[in-house]
Amino acid sequence: MTSQLKSFIEVAQDSDFPIQNLPYGVFSETAEGMRRAGVALGEWVIDLAALEANGFLQIHSAEFIFNQPTLNKFIDSGKENWSKIRAELQHLLSADNPTLRDNHELRNQVFFKQADVSLHLPVHISGYTDFYSSKEHATNVGCMFRDPKNALLANWSELPVGYNGRASSIIVSGTNVVRPSGQIKLPAEERPIFSASRKLDFELETGFIVGKSNTLGEPISIENAWDHIFGMVLLNDWSARDLQQWEYVPLGPFNAKTFASSISPWIVSMEALEPFKTSSPVQEPQPLAYLREDHSSNSYDIHLSVEIQTEGSEQTDVISQTNFKYMYWSMAQQLTHHTIAGCNLQVGDLMGSGTISGSAPESYGSLLEITWNNTKPLTLSNGEQRSFIQDGDTLTMKGHCEKDGLRIGFGEVSGKVLPAVQFDFAADHAEEKLSEAV
Repeated sequence: MTSQLKSFIEVAQDSDFPIQNLPYGVFSETAEGMRRAGVALGEWVIDLAALEANGFLQIHSAEFIFNQPTLNKFIDSGKENWSKIRAELQHLLSADNPTLRDNHELRNQVFFKQADVSLHLPVHISGYTDFYSSKEHATNVGCMFRDPKNALLANWSELPVGYNGRASSIIVSGTNVVRPSGQIKLPAEERPIFSASRKLDFELETGFIVGKSNTLGEPISIENAWDHIFGMVLLNDWSARDLQQWEYVPLGPFNAKTFASSISPWIVSMEALEPFKTSSPVQEPQPLAYLREDHSSNSYDIHLSVEIQTEGSEQTDVISQTNFKYMYWSMAQQLTHHTIAGCNLQVGDLMGSGTISGSAPESYGSLLEITWNNTKPLTLSNGEQRSFIQDGDTLTMKGHCEKDGLRIGFGEVSGKVLPAVQFDFAADHAEEKLSEAV
């Protein structure tokens, strides 16, 4: 059984990356160096391109799959190959296999310390969709901004609500985030003002990577949906609440969400998450037939947390702890509904879960909820208070599954907030007038 597997590489008991995990990513030895595919094992990255060049992990004898700047080519090779490569890697890395264990020359080519390499976006993402699938989160937001008795709109319990986001601004963990600017409507003002966002927030999410495309006009059935999902990442879908409150009517989020969405560098395969399947919440009313699935094992028991570290402080505060299993709509339902009108998904597309909140304040997945839109400021351990994110703050999200002594983790997704770009509109206007005069 894979749960009993041991690697010849020592892996700490609390590591996110035992041999039972082997999440996929893309790395380079220097920031500008050659990018290629790797998997994480403990503190190490294993170079799949180097193994492939030495005759291992063969998928197509005539071409290289792992000597690529993204994982798209490997993912596109199909689910059968995902399992094949994973099994071969576990065999190569097992404690009782001398092939790699005793070949020190090859090991020196293949193993790199994670701390010594650069990690990159693992896939080319041509499309990004963000859902709104936590009932607790949707209810909280509805109570804040609408009648609490009608917190959920009529469609919320009938379909996985979502919107198409901006793929070009998806960034890998560790990339700084510049505070966005835009139009803000202050309560006492008749017209909006232009300003840096004053209500910058995080959204604790996971995302899944599409592993198999579909033809335009041909929906993916709920029975086949899981075959189209390659794996999962952590996702911080940064949000400018004040920009969003003004601009989202009638078409939904725009600049409030386009400036940055951060993902973790490692994609955890669905096969690695298999031992942690669990039931999702009961759906009432029962969904329409095309969205119905077995709820006894269509979710995952994933522990999630958010930490904040203010600038100049060595202290880190955990400000949220929740679980993926609270999600009302499953990944399969999200994917099926996304294609029901005929949308053609592409390999590498990212689907965000939407903010993940539990029922208690300590399990809320955004500062909007934790501080109840600035009415209940959060006091940190160093005495500072936060209603929303300030410049210099670093947000870090972590996630892992744990059961019967087996821990499968996602690593982390982190980002530091930098000040907004300053605009001198008066100077720009003066330049325009000078240009006209000339």
